[in-house]
Amino acid sequence: MRDSTLTLGVAIALLACAGGAVAGEGMWVPQQLPEIAGPLKKAGLKLNPKQLADLTGDPMGAVVSLGGCTASFVSPQGLVATNHHCAYGAIQLNSTPERNLMRDGFNAATTAQEVSAGPSARIFVLDSIQDVTTQARDAIAAAPDALGRTRALEALEKQLIAECEREPGYRCRLFSFFGGTTYRLFRNLEIRDVRLAYAPPGSVGNYGGEVDNWMWPRHTGDFAFYRAYVGPDGKPAPFDPANKPYAPKRWLKFATDPLEEGDFVMVAGYPGMTNRYALASDFEATRDWTFPVMGRHLRNVVALVEEAGKRDPDIAVKYASTVRSWQNVMKNYDGQLDGFRRIDAGASKRREEDAVLQWLRGRGEKGRAALDAHARLVALGDAARATRERDLVFGQLRSMGVLGAATQLYRLSIERAKPDAQREAGFQDRDMATLRGNLEQMDRRYVPAMDRKLQQYWLREYIKLPAGQRVAALDGFLGGNDERAIERALDRLAKTRLTRSDARLDLFDDARAEFEQSKDPAIQFAVAIMPTVLQLEEEAKARAGDALLARPVFLEAVKDHKTGQGRFVYPDANSSLRITFGNVTGYTKADGSVQPAFTRLEEVAAKATGVEPFDAPQVQLDAIAARNFGGLKDRRLGTVPVNFLSDLDITGGNSGSPVLDARGRLVGLAFDGNWESVSSNWVFDPKMTRMISVDQRYMRWIMQEVFPAPQLLAEMGVPEKP
Repeated sequence: MRDSTLTLGVAIALLACAGGAVAGEGMWVPQQLPEIAGPLKKAGLKLNPKQLADLTGDPMGAVVSLGGCTASFVSPQGLVATNHHCAYGAIQLNSTPERNLMRDGFNAATTAQEVSAGPSARIFVLDSIQDVTTQARDAIAAAPDALGRTRALEALEKQLIAECEREPGYRCRLFSFFGGTTYRLFRNLEIRDVRLAYAPPGSVGNYGGEVDNWMWPRHTGDFAFYRAYVGPDGKPAPFDPANKPYAPKRWLKFATDPLEEGDFVMVAGYPGMTNRYALASDFEATRDWTFPVMGRHLRNVVALVEEAGKRDPDIAVKYASTVRSWQNVMKNYDGQLDGFRRIDAGASKRREEDAVLQWLRGRGEKGRAALDAHARLVALGDAARATRERDLVFGQLRSMGVLGAATQLYRLSIERAKPDAQREAGFQDRDMATLRGNLEQMDRRYVPAMDRKLQQYWLREYIKLPAGQRVAALDGFLGGNDERAIERALDRLAKTRLTRSDARLDLFDDARAEFEQSKDPAIQFAVAIMPTVLQLEEEAKARAGDALLARPVFLEAVKDHKTGQGRFVYPDANSSLRITFGNVTGYTKADGSVQPAFTRLEEVAAKATGVEPFDAPQVQLDAIAARNFGGLKDRRLGTVPVNFLSDLDITGGNSGSPVLDARGRLVGLAFDGNWESVSSNWVFDPKMTRMISVDQRYMRWIMQEVFPAPQLLAEMGVPEKP
């Protein structure tokens, strides 16, 4: 997920508490930790808060990003703990109908048996954070117009990143905070050889499946282990059998004290994006159009793949990870819409925004600039939404399957002709390994027959668009506006040679002219639509350039208004490192039912039906029936805890984040939120929002009694039978 530097969303989050912060709400940037030292200690932290501010020290130095999920080192041999669903892509990539790791699990007895997570898999180890606000503001201010401002910021970003990445092996990224009031450059060690070490069977790691997703109570063993590898010289390198395990400077230790209700817990991770204080108009558009429309499309394409997968096991295996991702997003949208209705989020957002606007009007001339900025942001949002139907459908067509590969390869040929610093982000020299890796592994998640069905779906949606939102180049490619035209186009596209990995890679270094002379139908599609793609990008950049001036002005006013009420401000999530803290606690649902903080081992068996997704392994059911707790029984619960709740503030990207106790020891892995928390990306409800984590004691129990991995337990310093 790209940072929020150039997005239109107006988003900061505010912690409403007179006199400072409280546990629960808040995704704190590391620079804020000194400010919240008091609340951290009050909530139960036993460490010195200054220790948490040392991002390369213990325990923060053990926390890493996977580029979409979070993970942590748990041994000095580069072993990495994360969620099963975060490793699912790697599990699927190494699966076949005959050797289905998604179903059967994976357990490497030795490091030699560990398998590559794929050429695009990465582990990012944070090295440093640099404030570059002055440089960013100066570049924006010096630009002549809206488009120039966007280009100036992009140029600075590329310059900063190039300087930051001068030393090989590092990956850098620019983030904006508070809508562009602050800019920081993050530098990470980029580990490129990532291998799967352990994943429990799907009947453990995905127990409950989509039925239980976002639900409580939960009984999921959502954990897996990667291992980071580097070259013989100790520096990052692509996959090679000669590589050796990475030796991290920091790694987490498993907690020895039993976790109990009321205990302090904290999470360090990389949450994706929240929109707590988006403009009311942006929220309403999301509620009324984006989520319902995208949800409908996701249901349709999931149904297409599942139906095809029933007839073709190859489709079922290769699209399993994709379908699971779609299902998760789909259910998330449903949950958010349900939450919006439950708390009447639209009305509350209008009241909050109106209060800020009224306050600004009362300030006279002092409030004029912020009022003008607000009006400009509303207008920019309206302009962006004027063609949202076209942008959705056209965006899907040019990014999926073989058409996506063709479009990306042609765009690469265009960008490669430019000096590296002038290329679009994603097509610079630093991106080549990832681009090639994606093309190489495409075959493991692609079947031509299924790709045709998805092309057909989106082309049918395209011809439904009103005339004012059609793309002339795509109309020309279709040569008609009916089902016959779609079938003719699909028949043409079926003749592409880009269905083969070798054919795609053969084009990787081709010049632009070779693409424009090509007779391959998929490439002809890419060549035809590219002028429109570039035009739409320019229009979006011009709007973003206007927002670069307006957004910080309005957000400063929002902050001033809230701080004047005694409220504390923290930035919206943007995929950068954040810390959240609180306590283990249950909650009471809207129907009055009291939800305990922990689920129990026996409940796994009670839920089991023998049918997916409640198909717990027989060896697990036998161990539960025999009350074989493996020395991991909780005294208060009288059994092994499985999952637990806490009032921490997380979102997508936090999956796999280590949950730490008051002394910084590992007590679990965050993997989900309850149904009532789904809408917290927009509105945080402290009474109902809960984070769901897998208890480390359940992880260890699975690794002892169900899918044994004594070699990993020993490596992590955990006795097999405590």
